[in-house]
Amino acid sequence: MNPIDWFDTAQQVLFEAAVQPLLFSLGLAGLLEQGYRATGWLLVGLLQIGVMLTVFRALERWRPVEPVTDRAAVRVDVIYTLLHRLGVVRVALFFTLDPLWDSLVGSLRMAGLPTWSLDGLWPGVTDVALVSFVLYLVLFDLVDYGLHRAQHHFDWWWQLHAVHHSQRQMTMWSDNRNHLLDDVLRDSVFVLVAMLVGIPPGQFVAVVALTQLVESLSHANVRLSFGSFLSGLGERLLVSPRFHRLHHGIGVGHESGGPGSLGGHNFAVLFPVWDLLFGTARWHDVPGPTGIRDQLPEYGGRDYGRGFWAQQWLGLVRLAGARARRPSPVAAAGGAAGGAACGTDAAGVPASLPPR
Repeated sequence: MNPIDWFDTAQQVLFEAAVQPLLFSLGLAGLLEQGYRATGWLLVGLLQIGVMLTVFRALERWRPVEPVTDRAAVRVDVIYTLLHRLGVVRVALFFTLDPLWDSLVGSLRMAGLPTWSLDGLWPGVTDVALVSFVLYLVLFDLVDYGLHRAQHHFDWWWQLHAVHHSQRQMTMWSDNRNHLLDDVLRDSVFVLVAMLVGIPPGQFVAVVALTQLVESLSHANVRLSFGSFLSGLGERLLVSPRFHRLHHGIGVGHESGGPGSLGGHNFAVLFPVWDLLFGTARWHDVPGPTGIRDQLPEYGGRDYGRGFWAQQWLGLVRLAGARARRPSPVAAAGGAAGGAACGTDAAGVPASLPPR
């Protein structure tokens, strides 16, 4: 039995044993199709968590970048991960936004938008399952790169995305630490692109599952790069924990225009080639502390929230005040003050881990 057949069988067994009886008992028999799709996402999430708890956790114990001193913050990230990987957020989208996008794309088709599938681009080649999977993986990774740059470019969007970057104790659980509205925006774009390019549902699940797993690894608290593979090319082929930790570094990942600015570096999710092509790659810095500069006491000690609901609420507060936001004290202080107070280099990048 190949892996696809194994997965299909496991999905069917889980659906018939647990999900289907639950839907019948709740009087939701009309949602069996959605329930079956949700079972697939649930199974994917269970497999991902299994890999995280075994392989990725072993890596974190092997060569941690820093000691875990704030376990309460990590536990909140675990909540985010469980909500996403076990399908709670996905089910919410099934019943709210997915019908809206189905209606929108249906209306566009009726208006003359042609039906197109990437699989049919080169008959005999692109319709081979493995080839089409790679094409879809590259396409959606490019979309992800563009969305990630937008999250760092537009001030209002950054106020939401800052929930993700405010984690000072980054671990393999940090990938899904996002504002829910941020997730809705990103997932909506992905669903619309999926509908427009005609990706089969099974391929879409596989693309998302692999992407999420690599993202969990890239956020892991492990001192690991891929530079030793393929004569140094490995670090240029797949996003490593080192490459992505630079993106989360204070003064590196999201202040490309100087202290207090927007922008950033190392936006790629899977393939660093996008950062190379668009000039946003940064390779040679030494990974420093993660977080956002204005969290530091010497830059105001801004509160981004300790618990799940506090982080969500404060994200909305920042979003509401984005247009009327006063000039950042970081920009006023400048790099020189940062160097004196925090031990930074000429670019204002912290040279050592400050106390939390």
